[in-house]
Amino acid sequence: MAQLFSNKIRFRTWRQLWVWLAKAEKQLGLPISDEAIAQMEAHLDLTDEDFKVAAEEEKRRRHDVMAHVHTFGQVAPAAAGIIHWGATSCYCTDNADLLFFRQGLDIVLPKLANVIYKPSNFALEHKDLPALGYTHCQPAQLTTVGKRACLWIQDLLWDLRNLTRARSDLGFRGVKGTTGTQASFLAIFNGDHDRVEELDRLVTRLAGFEYAYPITSQTYSRKVDADVIYAMSPFGATCQRIGGDIRHLAATKEMEEPFEKDQIGSSAMAYKRNPMRSERMCSLGRHLANLCKDALDTYSQQWFERTLDDSAIRRIDIPHAFLTTDVLLRILDNVVSGLVVYPAVIARRIREELPFMATENFIMRMVALGASRQDTHEAIRVLSHQASAIVKQEGKDNDLIERIKKDKFFEPIWGEIDGLMDARTFVGRAPEQTMKFVEKEVKVALEPWTRALSGEVSELNV
Repeated sequence: MAQLFSNKIRFRTWRQLWVWLAKAEKQLGLPISDEAIAQMEAHLDLTDEDFKVAAEEEKRRRHDVMAHVHTFGQVAPAAAGIIHWGATSCYCTDNADLLFFRQGLDIVLPKLANVIYKPSNFALEHKDLPALGYTHCQPAQLTTVGKRACLWIQDLLWDLRNLTRARSDLGFRGVKGTTGTQASFLAIFNGDHDRVEELDRLVTRLAGFEYAYPITSQTYSRKVDADVIYAMSPFGATCQRIGGDIRHLAATKEMEEPFEKDQIGSSAMAYKRNPMRSERMCSLGRHLANLCKDALDTYSQQWFERTLDDSAIRRIDIPHAFLTTDVLLRILDNVVSGLVVYPAVIARRIREELPFMATENFIMRMVALGASRQDTHEAIRVLSHQASAIVKQEGKDNDLIERIKKDKFFEPIWGEIDGLMDARTFVGRAPEQTMKFVEKEVKVALEPWTRALSGEVSELNV
């Protein structure tokens, strides 16, 4: 990804665009020699000397595109007079950015499919492992470790959908001239509208696009930038969500990200096992999530056919969006590839909270055996408050179950209490939901990426 947004690739792409334009113009009858095209094609890659010349030209001319036009003409002298014929700067800069969008999305999409595949296996492996649910960050009805992972995976599937849609919607600017009217090309072809339209089609196809935006100003609409970045920004939010969950679970010691053998958590506190990958993921995710605002502001501030206040910020935001997405995918891949679960800790946490949650089962069973629902509820309420006071005021273990087992009112269910306390009976359909979700949603969504995953999608065994 860093190479894609390097100056070497950017300026090579400009040269390639000039070759495509010259080839298409020659095909439509303009006097461009084979030698001119051959010299251009022989010098697509810039040398160190080319970069020095271009830097001097830009210092002199204060115009990056024209600096490279002259630099290219020096190494392809037979083409010096026809390079950039009829084009405006945005023919190079905008079309190049659209090519970078396409290739950048082609880089991140298989990686995203991979980080969906890996936690899907994790979810299946832990689909039956009960764990405390948390609402308001407080203990709530039980779920399973695998079902919670499905929450993350579903969000990632939506990111995959958004990025796939953005990729398929991409078009090409093509050859549109200084204000989008193609006036310069109409003049070159002596008023022949058909040849101007064919030139646009030829260059678009040479660039590998099936579609060129039919209406542009000097630039393609900056709403395209917003559209693409808006597909990436939610992925940043997803990374924050996943990283936040892992950080909280690390605090309760229920789950950890990978921790290397010689990794140091703190320079002072040698015992620390900080979730630094998840913290980094949240930090970069925040940056990516906020880039969409820049893109929308840039789009909204474009006046009429074009203003240049988009240029500097786009040179920052577009590479940042792709580079940050790529880095986040690598961090997320590392984290989900080595998540560590501590079942004993999870079981202890359940034991601490389950007595309160189990009381509803106790009430229903007592009523089934003939007791008053209201009388049972009041008895449970009194005993629960007594047990809660022991936990909060004296720091002792929750003894609600022991209190119920000693209370004569509950004697009809004394023999059933342990069975009513089985954590597996509190997870509802979490295991079934997990299996169905992976089978019906994940496997179907990842099927187009089977080759990128080396056939591993078929190995999601439900």
